[in-house]
Amino acid sequence: MTSGLIAHLAIYMVVLLLAISAHEAAHAWMSNRFGDDTARLLGRITLNPAAHIDPIGTLLIPIASFIIGSMGGPVARIPLIGWGKPTPVNPLRWRNKDLANVMVSAAGIMANLFIAIVTFVIFKVLLMTGADEAIPESMREPVVILLQYLLTMNISLAVFNLLPFPPLDGSKILETFLPASAQPILAVLEQYGYLILMMLIYIGVFRAIINPVMNFVYYLLLLGVD
Repeated sequence: MTSGLIAHLAIYMVVLLLAISAHEAAHAWMSNRFGDDTARLLGRITLNPAAHIDPIGTLLIPIASFIIGSMGGPVARIPLIGWGKPTPVNPLRWRNKDLANVMVSAAGIMANLFIAIVTFVIFKVLLMTGADEAIPESMREPVVILLQYLLTMNISLAVFNLLPFPPLDGSKILETFLPASAQPILAVLEQYGYLILMMLIYIGVFRAIINPVMNFVYYLLLLGVD
């Protein structure tokens, strides 16, 4: 493994840990706001990655996917995916259950979007003012890579979690608005949700969704930049 690849992997993992920690901590914080302190008592309202790491989903699979993807060829189709330890919530303790379900489910998405917006503003200011040229040359590339990963990772996680497939947040939001007659369909999706998601990711459905979004974001980022 080259030193360049190690550096990219290190930045990627820092960004992934931040994105996942913010996502899960936001779920815990919002659930606590609606009366359920289960996650708070377990120490989940924190950006400390140790509270949210899933050994397989946060470490093993992302690292393996990154290394394999860097090799190019057909194996590069393996997605750079990752997830954290699910945030425990007790819906029976929520006030205003329907609103709580939507807000708690959306909180992780909103956290990732917040990080993406802050990153976009910083990146845009650097490009528009030329302040990036003031960064020491040895640090310029790592800083740009960090900002790119922060932007791409958090937007990708936000869009990904909006998909209406269990156990993603989008399915929980959708559940609030669906009639009771649709619950059996959700139950089936719940049973096979991970398999369906992995298949959709592998055949490129998620890439087809996220690529236009990211192209538009980078169009706005570079708009007006000389």
